[in-house]
Amino acid sequence: MKLAPSAAAVAAAEGKARRAAVPRASHANWTPASDRPDPIATIEASARGRMGALLPLRRARMAADPFAFFRGSAVVMAADLAPTPVSGILVQACGDAHCMNFGGYATPERNVVFDVNDFDETLPGPWEWDIKRLATSVTLAARHNAFKARAIAAVTLATVGAYRKRMAHLAAMPALDVWYTRIEAERLLDAVPAPNFRRIRTQIVEPAATAPIRALVDKLTETRDGAWRFRDDPPLLVHSDETHHANFDVDEILCTYALTLRDDVATLFARYRTMDAAIKVVGVGSVGTHCGIALLAADDHDPLLLQIKEAVPSVLEAHLGASPYAHHGERVVRGQRLMQTASDLFLGWGSSGERSYYVRQFRDMKASADLEGVSPVELAQYADFCASALAHAHARSGSAPAIAGYLGKGNAFDRALLEFATRYADRAEADYRAFAATAPTLAEATSEADRSIAAQA
Repeated sequence: MKLAPSAAAVAAAEGKARRAAVPRASHANWTPASDRPDPIATIEASARGRMGALLPLRRARMAADPFAFFRGSAVVMAADLAPTPVSGILVQACGDAHCMNFGGYATPERNVVFDVNDFDETLPGPWEWDIKRLATSVTLAARHNAFKARAIAAVTLATVGAYRKRMAHLAAMPALDVWYTRIEAERLLDAVPAPNFRRIRTQIVEPAATAPIRALVDKLTETRDGAWRFRDDPPLLVHSDETHHANFDVDEILCTYALTLRDDVATLFARYRTMDAAIKVVGVGSVGTHCGIALLAADDHDPLLLQIKEAVPSVLEAHLGASPYAHHGERVVRGQRLMQTASDLFLGWGSSGERSYYVRQFRDMKASADLEGVSPVELAQYADFCASALAHAHARSGSAPAIAGYLGKGNAFDRALLEFATRYADRAEADYRAFAATAPTLAEATSEADRSIAAQA
């Protein structure tokens, strides 16, 4: 009696069959559309509704170099990816899977894992869009570090190859094993020879393991009138009436946020009272959105730091349709929980007026790599980690056997994405040059932000 093929074998065969309609080589093709929207206008349009005083700072940060510009222009790449070939296999996409949106952070059990750590743009979508953005970011990071052309190609190929090989490994695993598997940062980095990777290892593991919350509170706060208060560092950390306005009322956000927590976590959260709140500038692409930091305490020696981030529609929604979640904070949190192997205990969402927010612990044993000055060997190893984590995130929400079947065992897809990443990096650099010509310097932007904030105080 002949046994019926397993569900995984059927999915793998279906994935392989999709190559007929969408050849793997077709992913190499990308040229700017004749009616491509002006990227600068697209970026400026995406800033509507943000805090005007901080927009010059956003432009200055993006104008630092092509890699920084790429990090802040996910909205541009989303439009450029929309007409590209896709296999039709959907996953919960990150939406902004560049190589700096990965790193180490603490699980609820206080272990440090390595995973995707930014989900502002997450939405169900094609897995190809995430790996194309990751591959392009690695190409740009390699160029930024002045690698030779051969080394740039090798690092980019290795990135895509790592995704393909990890997906094949996950496709052969039982579903529960895929779900429970975690990429433990220390074990991952221990597998790499120290001479090749010592610097990035110390950036990811050691800060995460040696950064207790009290040390962070001491760094960011001072005692005034017997109570903790954030120490102003304009324009990056400032007290402002903004945190009490109808659309950015921290008390309202935290009250509505508490309702989204699990009952056991809500019981824990109820022990804390809010001590202070301030506006906190973060990242590159997020600058100007309503983002803050809240200091809470259970008693005089028991602090909790929460980050509050505004959640706006994903840049993918214009091309893939609206999120099933009307509240964009919920969209971010649901997507994060689906993609990550473990998420922050205090992750939840809240509202203030018409705006959506999500909340998480601020820098809870969180660490990321500094790619400035890395060697080709270091960047290739780090990119391998990122690609492996992305494959695992996709396998949790999509069909690993189908994606692995489509990718195959050879490097046809890898070579196609090398060509794509090279072409798109060229375009991103050209867009950067046009953008940088109109942007203020960081010093000018900081001074302008300081004046605007002082005028509002």
